[in-house]
Amino acid sequence: MEDNQAQVTEPVGGEAPPVAHPELSVTDLQNLRTVLDVASRRGAFGANEMSSVGAVFDRLDKFLAAVAPAPAPAPETSQEQVA
Repeated sequence: MEDNQAQVTEPVGGEAPPVAHPELSVTDLQNLRTVLDVASRRGAFGANEMSSVGAVFDRLDKFLAAVAPAPAPAPETSQEQVA
């Protein structure tokens, strides 16, 4: 009788094939924050859902504030350049 089980083979050289990992960027999270804001203003969430949606929005907003790049300082102008 033949063995009908699929055989697992190792890649040549013992290296695993590259695995595509899902990616999520800060821009994606900013877009999600906007979607939550717009959806809540348009009444997409019921009254019993608002507290949990608001909690997620607050956590997301705090996270984005923490990872956002600091604004570049404005260049200083001396009095000589202004005159």
